[in-house]
Amino acid sequence: MSDSEAIASNRANWDQRADVHVRSQMYDVEGFLADPTQISDVVERDLAMLNEHLPATGVRGRSLLHLQCHIGTDTVSWARLGAVDVAGLDLSPNSLQHAARIAEADGRHIEWVEGDARFASAKIDRRFDIVVTSAGTIVWLPELVNWARSIHDLLNPGGLFLIRDDHPLLAAMEFEPWQITDDYLAGGGTRTYDDAGTYTENSSGEITHTTNHEWRHGLGEVVSALLGAGLRIEKFRELPYMDWPAFPSLVSGPQGWTMPSGTPRIPLNFAIVARRPAS
Repeated sequence: MSDSEAIASNRANWDQRADVHVRSQMYDVEGFLADPTQISDVVERDLAMLNEHLPATGVRGRSLLHLQCHIGTDTVSWARLGAVDVAGLDLSPNSLQHAARIAEADGRHIEWVEGDARFASAKIDRRFDIVVTSAGTIVWLPELVNWARSIHDLLNPGGLFLIRDDHPLLAAMEFEPWQITDDYLAGGGTRTYDDAGTYTENSSGEITHTTNHEWRHGLGEVVSALLGAGLRIEKFRELPYMDWPAFPSLVSGPQGWTMPSGTPRIPLNFAIVARRPAS
């Protein structure tokens, strides 16, 4: 199967996931809209990684692009924090329809763009002060060279990029520590599997387009792609928490889902902050 065929299959899968997610307790869209001060947990964790690189006003007054934005609750959260000229890009048109409805209900004007994150700069004809992507994104991209170049081109000189995502070590263990069962490094081709559920609660059997296609990307590949695109790495962190209960032994904590006390400490997330040089 070609990459384009795999991506089309993923698009159909995420179109269905969007309907399941917007109804889920995990996303709690009604609760999110009922409280205009609420910021998603994902964005709170992302902001914690960005804060030291921002002025005292944070993202307020700064233009922002959210790549692989899904149903838009995180994108709207950035707007609630004061980001301006906000845009969200996603592969799934149904996800973007939900995102547009949520933003409209929140009174936000956000530009929604359908497209592949690797080629976002071909879809969006402007630059941003901040570009963000997080929580389960790059595994859906076949390669990262075009992705990184696109991010570079979408940033204003001096602009910041943040990625915070699942640590690739977890994928190598198929989210079942402690045995390595899959590739950690890229180059092994497409990983294809079937799953009739998704990561929100009680979703088993709700997805009929069950085929998923993923691509592995080790941390060296991520960093090298960003450096190769001309970005400067300002922060790299491996983090002991993540945004979802990827396997049963994780416990909920103030920063997200973590390993239980007394178990080996492994990275569950990673975060990179990069900047486009001012000149």
